[in-house]
Formats: sequence, C-alpha cells, structure tokens
Amino acid sequence: MANYTAADIKALRESTGAGMLDVKKALDEADGDVAKATEIIRVKGLKGIAKREGRAASDGLVAANVADAADGQVGVLIELNSETDFVAKNEKFIALGDKVLAAAVAAGTDDVAAVLASDAGGQTVQAAIDELAAVIGEKLVLRRVARVSAPRVTVYLHKVNKDLPPQVGVLVGSDEAGAAVAKDVAMHIAAYSPTYLTRDEVPAETAADERRIAEETARNEGKPEAALSKIVEGRMTGFYKENVLVDQAFAKDQKKSVAQVVAEVGGTVTSFARFRVGA
Repeated sequence: MANYTAADIKALRESTGAGMLDVKKALDEADGDVAKATEIIRVKGLKGIAKREGRAASDGLVAANVADAADGQVGVLIELNSETDFVAKNEKFIALGDKVLAAAVAAGTDDVAAVLASDAGGQTVQAAIDELAAVIGEKLVLRRVARVSAPRVTVYLHKVNKDLPPQVGVLVGSDEAGAAVAKDVAMHIAAYSPTYLTRDEVPAETAADERRIAEETARNEGKPEAALSKIVEGRMTGFYKENVLVDQAFAKDQKKSVAQVVAEVGGTVTSFARFRVGA
C-alpha cells in the first residue's frame, strides 16, 4: 500500500482542487510522494475539477444512435451538459459527445453511473469528461441516458439555434407499420413534450391528485354538486390531453389525436424518450 495519510489526501485536494478519487490514484501512482502526485494530477489535467462541481451546467447537446438488434432496433439518447453555449458548439465538446454516445451504446444500459464507468477508448467516460473539462475550464456533465428498444426506433434531433448542436432529442419506438408516421410523431413529441405514452402510465398518485384538485377547484368556483362529476371528468380529460402522448392533438393536424394518426397506418407506438438540454 502506498505510504500516505488522510491528511495528505486532504492537503492535495485543497492544493489542486482535484476530486477524492483522482487524488488517491495520483498518490498511489506516486507511492505517497505528494510533490510527484501533484505533478501527475496537473499533467493529467485534473486540477480544478472539484472546484467546478458546484457550478451549473445547463447548456450542452443531445446525441443519438439507432442500431439493429436481434429483435428489432435499439436507440440510445444522451444529454451532455456544459456551462455555456460557447463550449456547447466547441468541436472538442461535440467530439466528446460522440465518444460518450458510443460508450453508452456499447455499455448497453441507461444507468448514468454505469456509463460513466464504462470504457471510452482506453479510459473511462468520466475520465474523458474530466480531461476535457480541465482543458476547457468548465463543468461538463453527462446528465441523462435513455434507451428505447422496439421493432423500429426513429430518432429526431432538433436545433433550437442554427449555430449550436442539437438541444432537443427524441426517440420513438414503434412496430413496423407505425414507423411510417414515427418521424412526424417524434417531431410532435419534440414540440409538445408529453410526459407519458398512455393513460395507463400515469402514476395512480398523480391521477388521484389531479382529480382531487379538479374537484376542489370546481367546488371553490361554486359549481353545482350535481355537475361536479362531469366537470371533474372533463378536467381530467384536459390533463390527459396535455400530458399523454396518444391523447394529444397531433401537431400537424389538430383535428386528430396522435393515437388516431398512428391508427390510420395500422401501427402502434410502444415507447418514447425526449431530452431537452437543461430542462
């Protein structure tokens, strides 16, 4: 075991601003020599990373990949954050997004911690992120990872600013027939940000709270007791139309619901994921 103490770890963290794990690794590599460990940390570009931990990273990009699988296709969507849009459009940051996405695809999981610990060309994803963060001088964070598996997976990436990388990303899982309208559905999701696919996905507690609020609101408005039930159901329908994908009015034809548009091609949408940077 390397010859160093907890006091050495504390002192090195304070002097370099590096994280606990990076400090311990450097001390292990330096066999307890604090001066050498300091040099290792600086050479590896780790200095100052911990000092940025409290700062907000609310800009950045989304990136996606769809690949064939044994039983259909698998789509992967990531959100990689930076502190500013200046860094978000940096070529090195965009390249990091590609590297992180490839690692997430290979990792086969939507667990962020697992992806951060996975390989990214001979180093972990976390190490790759920390390395660029040290060079750029901003906090960089892998915020979210989503995976969608279905017979067909359709991706839509949207730029909110032509000078920036995509900041809204959507994956739509469907059957083969549903793929005919999946791109339009993905664009709809990007614009209308539904929370659930169907009413069955709405948590019972959430539905109960909405129903209670609808009833209390109606009573406070002085609505007649005999009409309460109908009023509450009407307001619940409004809640579902706002939050449930298949109940929403379709973006390209407000006279139809998303469910009707998909049904017209004899298809089914089975799942979706949507990320908007910072939201």
